Amino acid sequence: MAQGIQIGKVAEQTGLSIDTIRFYQKIGLVKQPARSDGGFRLFSDTEIQDLVFIQKAQELGFSLTEIKQLSVLNQKQDHACSQVRDLLVSKLKDVREKVDQLLQLEKELKKALRKCSRDLRSNLGSSQHEDCCPVLKALERNSAKRR
Repeated sequence: MAQGIQIGKVAEQTGLSIDTIRFYQKIGLVKQPARSDGGFRLFSDTEIQDLVFIQKAQELGFSLTEIKQLSVLNQKQDHACSQVRDLLVSKLKDVREKVDQLLQLEKELKKALRKCSRDLRSNLGSSQHEDCCPVLKALERNSAKRR
């Protein structure tokens, strides 16, 4: 019988779900582990380290495709640092763009909230539906323009 750790224990150790580990195997991100005589997956320390590597890379915001690239680079003997640096530069650029988008979204939400609060104060006695929520009216206008 081969030596190794079964998938349930690996899931506990790594914090990954069993389904996630199987998915990583299915897409070729992690190699298929050895099997016991009973057909159970038996993970080696190296395979567990690969799973932790994937998990850490995801925490840094890398996609599974990018993680596959990083994994290949990690297995090279010459550790292609310039290629890893290029991936990091690209990822940092993506993060900065997302931050800018989120800041713009925050600005728009604050503006909508101010308008909503202002209109609620001025329309306290109004019971007409069309006067109910200026934000919903603005959203309706924007969706009608796109049709």
